Amino acid sequence: MNENTKLRISFFPHIRDKASTSRIMLDVAIALLPACIFGVFNFGWYSLLLILVCVATCVVLEFLWDVLTKKKMTIRDLSAVVTGMILSLNLPPKLPLWMAAVGSAFAIVIVKLLFGGLGQNFMNPAAAAKCFLMICFTGQMNLFVYQGVLSTTPLDVLRAGGSVDLLQLFLGNTSGCIGETCAVALIIGAIYLFIRRIIDFRIPLCYLLAAFIYIAIYSLVTRGGIDFTLIGAHMLGGGMLLGAFFMATDYVTSPVSRPGRMIYGALVGALICTFRLFGSTNGSICYAIILSNLVVPLIERITRRKTFGKEA
Repeated sequence: MNENTKLRISFFPHIRDKASTSRIMLDVAIALLPACIFGVFNFGWYSLLLILVCVATCVVLEFLWDVLTKKKMTIRDLSAVVTGMILSLNLPPKLPLWMAAVGSAFAIVIVKLLFGGLGQNFMNPAAAAKCFLMICFTGQMNLFVYQGVLSTTPLDVLRAGGSVDLLQLFLGNTSGCIGETCAVALIIGAIYLFIRRIIDFRIPLCYLLAAFIYIAIYSLVTRGGIDFTLIGAHMLGGGMLLGAFFMATDYVTSPVSRPGRMIYGALVGALICTFRLFGSTNGSICYAIILSNLVVPLIERITRRKTFGKEA
């Protein structure tokens, strides 16, 4: 070896990315803006209040936690902002503001901060918070008002034997939660995340593919043929795309390995369809995600690559 060669020894990780947590979270927040804007346009200004209450509650509580525990201020990483935005987009447009604040407090304090903060929580805070609200305030969480009229979601209409307009589902002119109705807005946000290389395609691809295959087989067995209207309604409605691109892809609660991401995505998609077709439609995305979050350690163990120099 050349005497002038210098060897540098450093602690892992040896390969670093220029993207910071705050930059990643800012990109996610930007990608969520189309869904937020359309939600306000579709459901009215009260929806904007819900979004602001969720975001403000998450940020203020994390700030107070950092002050009281004398820890490094973490609100600058914008993770609390993103949690508040995602939770608000999963809420009915007329939910009382205080309930939205309770859900936001559960997401930040119980699910995130009590387990050590960002990077330590074992389940998606926004998904867990919606499940918590579904259990505590079932009536309000299933109350949907559209254009001033009490209504049901497209999936509930389909479940009752009615028909749905797939074009209106795609454009978002339907009843539902604030951020789940407009497929166009969610796809625009997803494209931005892919361009910025914030999310990996494996989780949403396997998630959506598993859901597509599951519903196709279900329609084939129960209806004697593949019902593309049924498939389209499930793929475009009920927050399927919101979950695929913004919730299941959460860095902290999803697998690190590539095979693990594929298994995880397929598991979430299959669970969603199981809950929707054989149970309740509302909240199925969040229940599927948090259950899959609990299986992530097992998926990581199964798909973990063999350590260099270690026998299999």
